[in-house]
Amino acid sequence: MKIKYLHTMIRVLDLEKTMTFFALLGLEETKRYDSEEGRFTLLYMAPEDQPECPIELTWNWDGDDGLPSDSRHFGHLAFGVENIYEMCQKLQDAGITINRPPRDGRMAFVRTPDNISVELLQLGESLEPQEPWASMESTGHW
Repeated sequence: MKIKYLHTMIRVLDLEKTMTFFALLGLEETKRYDSEEGRFTLLYMAPEDQPECPIELTWNWDGDDGLPSDSRHFGHLAFGVENIYEMCQKLQDAGITINRPPRDGRMAFVRTPDNISVELLQLGESLEPQEPWASMESTGHW
């Protein structure tokens, strides 16, 4: 079963200052997503010759009172998988809790033994929703 590293997400308090910092390191903006409904921006920055290895900067427009003191800066690791249902089943069979099941056939979250959040994303198009995942409740947080 193939897996592909996608990105590492960090939450930021000041998007412009953080972008400037990473630009000084040689990273450049590769993609941006602004969500009016969710009131957040996802901005991806990567080294010029490594666009496939970005950092995702997540900025909440209305602020985030917990930053910088609540350790929420680091968000998660992300990996693309060939078949999200097969990967989740493999993990579940090994005793791993699926914190956010792939109800949509596209995204799931699990945690490492050290409680680090890992996002799993279906490579390509989302799979059709299927049971038991479609009706499975989330467990804990991710």
